[in-house]
Amino acid sequence: MPELSLRNIDQISNDIRRQEITFPHLADELIDHICCDVENEMNNGLTFHDAYLAVKEKIGHRRLKEIQEETLYAVDTKYRQMKSLMRISAIAGTVLLGFAALFKIMHWPGAGVMMVLGAFTLAFVFMPSALTVLWKETHSSKRLFLYISAFVTAMLFIIGVVSKIQHWPLAALILMIASLSGIFAFIPALLAAKLKDQENRSKKIVYILGAAGLIFYTLALLCKIQHWPGASLLMVCGVVIIFLVVFPWYTWITWKEDKNVSAKFIVMVAGSLALVLPGVLINLTLQRNFDAGYYSHQKGQKALFEYKNIQNQSFISNCQDSVASPVLAEINDKTNYLLKLINDTEAKVSEGKSDMKEFLSDGSGSRTELNTALKEYSAYLSGLTAGSDFGKYAMLLDPSSYLPEFNPETDRVSLMTGLHMLELMKNGILTAESYALSVVAEQ
Repeated sequence: MPELSLRNIDQISNDIRRQEITFPHLADELIDHICCDVENEMNNGLTFHDAYLAVKEKIGHRRLKEIQEETLYAVDTKYRQMKSLMRISAIAGTVLLGFAALFKIMHWPGAGVMMVLGAFTLAFVFMPSALTVLWKETHSSKRLFLYISAFVTAMLFIIGVVSKIQHWPLAALILMIASLSGIFAFIPALLAAKLKDQENRSKKIVYILGAAGLIFYTLALLCKIQHWPGASLLMVCGVVIIFLVVFPWYTWITWKEDKNVSAKFIVMVAGSLALVLPGVLINLTLQRNFDAGYYSHQKGQKALFEYKNIQNQSFISNCQDSVASPVLAEINDKTNYLLKLINDTEAKVSEGKSDMKEFLSDGSGSRTELNTALKEYSAYLSGLTAGSDFGKYAMLLDPSSYLPEFNPETDRVSLMTGLHMLELMKNGILTAESYALSVVAEQ
């Protein structure tokens, strides 16, 4: 019967230890078992290389890891508890987030509660238990940084997304820290681990390109969150690298190396393409719509605002020597107060500190304050311009002309639409002020 050389045994030993078989004595038992199987295959006339490939195909890619997990599950109570907790929390958190998304889309009550519970279950139950299970299975101090960076990045990302949706403070900061953690800690650590375990030069290049694509994509998300320029370009670069270069290349390499490509791999590739590419295309379409529609209209409204404001200030300056000068200055002070009130509202809504739906709803704090201020301003100007045609301009100071009646249960008003309506309101106020200034100056 053929016997293995010391070099052959070392190769088998290194391959098994590379799979992080850390349970005491289990690695030695597996090495001995595989060596016996290889010798049996060689007894049928195969070379060591062919015999070893046949044994590895018979065992499967993950079978050795599964044997260690089954052994740990049978003899380690803490591992068994953590494994069960990890599975339960993963299912519970995912189900809660799924139902939260459905309830959010349908505007049903309870969406926020389920979203918070699901996110906190994943962030503070699933992630720590998964980290514990990974450490139990590997005891790899070399990969500890990878596991911790993955845990921190995922936890911050989950909390940041929920905070953004719920309009909690510091959401943008949390997401920015999560993105930077992924870019400078998790992705480099993952790439280093993959390169260390990989001998195939082509796969190493694929891993490096994949890491670059992920960094570009993460930077794009960060720029989107922070409203920095270049987000669309970075996103396109990331998607092109990942889905037009890395995925096809990795698929081709895997197809050549393995005689049978698992269904799981096919589903992973097809599912990723089906989920991410439509999302990117929709994002780019929306970006073009905003560039061609909202942004140009908003820019036009701001230009009109600057023009009207300069015109009114110039009119007041030219009337400084007239008897009406104190009254004109008082009108301008009241106008500036209103404009500041609207600017503060825009800032709160843009930064997520206030909800546009809440602002549009009658009876809310911000809406009530604005209604009261506009009503007082309109009454003040009406008193100064008695006998004139100011009634034609009074509609410009009516909030219902800009902010429609809003039912939060059925109506949907986007953030961009709400901000645009506020810009229109500011221009209406300046137009009413301009007319009042001219009437008072002529009296």
